[in-house]
Amino acid sequence: MKKNLIGALVILFLASFVRTAGAAYHFSSFRGRNPIHIFTKGVLPKGISPDVIKAVYHLPKRGGHGTIAIIGAYDDATIENDLRVFDKTFGLAECTTKNDCFEKHLISKNTKSNSGWNLETSLDIEWAHAIAPDAKILLVEAQTPSGANLLKAVDYAALRSDAVAISMSWGGAEFAEEKKMDSHFVSKSGAVFFASSGDNGWGASWPAASARVVAVGGTSLAFRSDGAFERETAWSGSGGGVSAYESQPAYQNGYSIPKAKGMRAIPDVSYDADPRSGFSVYANGAWYVLGGTSAGAPQWAAIQSLGLSATNKKLYADKASDAHATFFRDIVSGSNGDCVYYCRARKHYDYLTGLGSPITVNF
Repeated sequence: MKKNLIGALVILFLASFVRTAGAAYHFSSFRGRNPIHIFTKGVLPKGISPDVIKAVYHLPKRGGHGTIAIIGAYDDATIENDLRVFDKTFGLAECTTKNDCFEKHLISKNTKSNSGWNLETSLDIEWAHAIAPDAKILLVEAQTPSGANLLKAVDYAALRSDAVAISMSWGGAEFAEEKKMDSHFVSKSGAVFFASSGDNGWGASWPAASARVVAVGGTSLAFRSDGAFERETAWSGSGGGVSAYESQPAYQNGYSIPKAKGMRAIPDVSYDADPRSGFSVYANGAWYVLGGTSAGAPQWAAIQSLGLSATNKKLYADKASDAHATFFRDIVSGSNGDCVYYCRARKHYDYLTGLGSPITVNF
């Protein structure tokens, strides 16, 4: 009882702190951080391969419709070559500007390069293409990761009539005006927006906290000595929590999420994010094993391209149905902090992995 009381007081204090801090923190100060972690670097790919992750999540070998838009920052001048090396290594269909599979759009011509964001771009582009190899990949690069510049890139993608999914592998602290920014997450073509929930454990982040965005949390994959998939648990770094500003949307009201107290709960879904079960990525002339919730957003965007049905409304309805086990792997173990209920994985919904990880592309 005493432990639960202390945990409850911690939650109340942190919630109060977030709201108090938010009073002085505004969108003008927002700067997106890309939640990415390097596990190893070398001359050969040593992370998870496309075939392995497709087996884990029951994803098809081929497929994809429309355009997947990846929103990043700075100019990755070598991304098309990096994607070529990645595709050749894993036997994937070539994706280039020439065959109209890949397109890069700079919001500003005077955009510098940044090695850290280049890693993020390579992770997002390579793995979105790996999951949905028949889809077109559009890279939209903001001049910097300031909130204003990132939203300019989002706006460009949202106006594209060919977009079916828009991925945002970045985030930052919530701010008082964030509900006013929801209008940016409406697409001309009806594309679904996806965002990483963050890698700092318990706590809500934006834009994942937007009610118009599918927030993607993180898990850890374990494999047997023969390489076969064994289990999936919540990753300790997975971001999640209750928004300080966004009210609980209708799709969550209908599902009845415990302890949200009328506010937006995140994440909505989950995906492998643990660097120890990280992804093989080619960037900056080397092979990396990368993790972080930034890996999940573009791959969920690719799942949307495959099935054209990964909306929050459908995700929550499927989880509430009697057939929920055919849509999600329910993540029931693991934690991301000491905040008692909010920091522990459990059945149905939790603030680390949401509804769970995908085991289909049709929701």
